[in-house]
Amino acid sequence: MRLLFTLVFSFITLSVFSQEATRQDSLRGSITPQRAWWDIVHYDLSVTVIPASKSLIGTNIMTYRVLEEGTTELQIDLQSPMELTAVMQDGHSLDVRTEGAAHFIQLESAQKAGELKAIRLSFEGKPRAAVNPPWDGGITWQQDSNGKHFIASSNQGIGSSIWWPNRDHPADEVDSLDMHVTVPKDLVDVSNGRLVGIDSTTSSKTYHWAVRNPINNYGVNINIGDYVNFSEVYKGEKGPLDMSYWVLREDEKKARAQFTQAPMMMEAFEHWFGPYPFYEDSFKLVQAPYLGMEHQSSVTYGNKFKNGYLGKDLSGTGQGLKFDFIIIHESGHEWFANNITNKDVADMWIHESFTNYSENLYLDYHFGKDAASEYVIGLRKNIRNDRPIIGTYDVNRSGSGDMYYKGANMLHTIRTIVDNDELWRETLRGLNKEFYHKTTTSAMVEDFMSRKLNQNLAPIFDQYLRTVKIPTFEYKVSKKKLSYRYTNVISDFSMPLSIMINGKLQWLAPADQWQELKMSKKIIDMSILEDFYIQTRKL
Repeated sequence: MRLLFTLVFSFITLSVFSQEATRQDSLRGSITPQRAWWDIVHYDLSVTVIPASKSLIGTNIMTYRVLEEGTTELQIDLQSPMELTAVMQDGHSLDVRTEGAAHFIQLESAQKAGELKAIRLSFEGKPRAAVNPPWDGGITWQQDSNGKHFIASSNQGIGSSIWWPNRDHPADEVDSLDMHVTVPKDLVDVSNGRLVGIDSTTSSKTYHWAVRNPINNYGVNINIGDYVNFSEVYKGEKGPLDMSYWVLREDEKKARAQFTQAPMMMEAFEHWFGPYPFYEDSFKLVQAPYLGMEHQSSVTYGNKFKNGYLGKDLSGTGQGLKFDFIIIHESGHEWFANNITNKDVADMWIHESFTNYSENLYLDYHFGKDAASEYVIGLRKNIRNDRPIIGTYDVNRSGSGDMYYKGANMLHTIRTIVDNDELWRETLRGLNKEFYHKTTTSAMVEDFMSRKLNQNLAPIFDQYLRTVKIPTFEYKVSKKKLSYRYTNVISDFSMPLSIMINGKLQWLAPADQWQELKMSKKIIDMSILEDFYIQTRKL
């Protein structure tokens, strides 16, 4: 999620950007030889949460498929101060070579290609407490107004290995997941997927949750509190969809009123993006002690049951107060982040640009195209143009926070160029079909959109994703003649532009060289549509 106000965003993406990449950055952000030879298939994660000491103890039985023979080291990740206490395979204890957060398991012998193998990872410790969740993540340990524990994980950016051992890299999603979370008997745990069962003792309860679709590791979460539950069944594109809501007992009344926006969200996004990608796992909104995050099928919510972003309109237009920002934005990530996932966080714009634009599309569906355009154009005031949107590959380093507002305006510009809303919708739905439950790259998404939209979008993607330059449309008017060009652009940049001349719409094909348009009458009035994210300069 990592939304701004701009200053808040800085921890994850800005604080690391001024530093040189380290060995630990490479171990975390690249497909090391110790990751390349195996494919993660299933996690069976068991964790006991001990609020009194703010600690965890658990096991993760990790099933994997051997892709290549010959390697006898396997890398998993777990960050200090959590400790990996034992590693077992086939009844034998294995040695571990540790280098920071990377743990290299020493296998007894090379394993056969195609073979399914399991390793049991035991862990314990006091995980890093979240300082400013979800941006500066970890585990949040709070209490509700009745003195009950209110606990949650949030770890995008810092990594899920902050609290449990796993393959902490986005390129390989686990195919399925079982979670067994043990909490004190007066509390409830809500995690991903569907609730399979609850085992009780005199002092505790263990909640078993099962995910039957691929899931990115940062989307795995625990949410613990004095929860009550209410639900509904949504008649979706793939049939009945269970939509379930878990909120603190004290907030049930407010939640029942505010969460009526959830089926409105589902209706709009299934229209634009295609079927909700995780019918088998249901959809949940779960109240959390921080603003919110896109945990798959377990979207966390902390927007205080207000419209806007904590009651504020990020666009400054009034349109942002027509919806609850966290319900709409974080749920939009179910399609872009959870269904379609970047292989490298350098391409995180795939998650955030499309999801930021999903707010616009929600407005479009329910309130009209003019309201939607006004909203996304209003967001431009938050763009900084400090760094390229695409980050640095193989070192776990994302690009500028402009992937939100600038990325959304890039997409809005492309939609305006296409000038065919049905084709635009088909393309968004096509993305979710082409990359259904897959990890992907910016290059693959860019290529798909260019082909589907029948446009050469390469110059536009290069300009907006890989530079901080905003195209400037320079023009001169001389009686019946309009002279025009783009400046502040990459070499060979071109992008169609529609303008109004004497009250009539006129399409141009500006490039970085001067061109002329001759009219039959003197040019009295001329304006450039605001839907294009450009600057203009009259000479």
